Amino acid sequence: MLRQLSPPPATPGDAYDEYHALLARQDAMRLRRRLLAPARPAAPEPDRGPADAGPRRPGRAHGHDGAADLRTIRHHLPLVTPFSTLIGHLYEAMFDQHPYLRGLFPESMDFQRAHLERAFWYLVEHLDRPDEVAAFCARMGRDHRKLGVRPVHFEVFEAALAQGLRRSAGDRWTEGLEGAWLRMVRFAVAAMVDGADEAVGEPAYWNATVTGHEPRGPGVAVLRVRTAEPFPYRAGQYTRIESPLLPHTWRPYSLARAPRPDGELEFHVRETGPGGVSEALVAGTRVGDPLRLGPAQGTMTLDADLARDVLIVAGGTGWATAKALLEELAGRRPAGLSVHVLLGARTAAELYDTAALAELERACPWSRVVPVIGEGPGAGGDRSVVEAVTRYGDWSGHLAYVSGPPAMVTATVRRLTAMNLPADHVRHDPVSGMAPFAPRG
Repeated sequence: MLRQLSPPPATPGDAYDEYHALLARQDAMRLRRRLLAPARPAAPEPDRGPADAGPRRPGRAHGHDGAADLRTIRHHLPLVTPFSTLIGHLYEAMFDQHPYLRGLFPESMDFQRAHLERAFWYLVEHLDRPDEVAAFCARMGRDHRKLGVRPVHFEVFEAALAQGLRRSAGDRWTEGLEGAWLRMVRFAVAAMVDGADEAVGEPAYWNATVTGHEPRGPGVAVLRVRTAEPFPYRAGQYTRIESPLLPHTWRPYSLARAPRPDGELEFHVRETGPGGVSEALVAGTRVGDPLRLGPAQGTMTLDADLARDVLIVAGGTGWATAKALLEELAGRRPAGLSVHVLLGARTAAELYDTAALAELERACPWSRVVPVIGEGPGAGGDRSVVEAVTRYGDWSGHLAYVSGPPAMVTATVRRLTAMNLPADHVRHDPVSGMAPFAPRG
């Protein structure tokens, strides 16, 4: 079964496309069977004792009482940290046992290793909140369909993790330690499989064509794309993009437009370093080039019933999210509410989308946009958008949306909560872009 799911040994691009075509056919058949089959209650799973760490097919994420496992895992953390070592052992075991799997991963594993390390920390820190973990992992499972992940891959991952735990813990390894880790991972994997199954009726990814590519200053480009099939999303969400210049490598980018009838999407990309997806999109992509998009994700969306004034804090290309939210607000014209936008940039030249900003200000007379320039001509006493948050008002009664570089988002969220804005009234995307258990970074 495992060999049948692997890409054929052709050229990398051909193998990748053939593999995903096979998975698409399988999903179509699964969906057809689901639609034609009579509804019937799901059979209950057999009870499994707390010490049972034997193999089980992933799926059906039920409530998980991980308190005892969490105590075991945290007690033995010194044996398996730093996680970078554990992850090194894990991938070594996986590729030794199944060498063909290496072809499913990007050439550089650094990004993948960092994401898996964050995934482990997320599980360790949240296992006592099983509903939150299950919901998060279900969303990840939906997104991971674009990678060609199947339950059998999770089984291979689990076996490799067990070997990695034994190598990391050495003589101090115990069955209890391994069992706790495997149950934790199985719970997360089961939620991911459930999320993938729920999404079987939608594409695993969307093929797109670049319709516009505009350089906006050094290292910044605005891309417009159209998908072959309608791409469902809401203003404030993001998606992951794959360029054919870097197969198997997906990176998150915010959608910079509210949904519109013509279906055209917009992304703002800043080149962050050589050899990555951002460089491929800014410097190596032209009109007519193909891209792939994963499903829309994120919770930075506007409530159906806006009952609070809105604060939007954006830095750099985080303006993309702010722009999409303002476009939706312009269409909704919220009566009696105000919208404040603090838009941070290091220099005035880095305000790269001023024409669209001016148009939105005209369309939203009830909004106030304040550029916050950190350096050079036009710089104010605030110097940073985080300082501006403190000086420009009392935000305790607002609903806040924060987007931009990770350090700026983290600092702004902390500042807002310190100013008595409840944490559940501050919305932002995951700072780390964490993607647990992905076979491609």
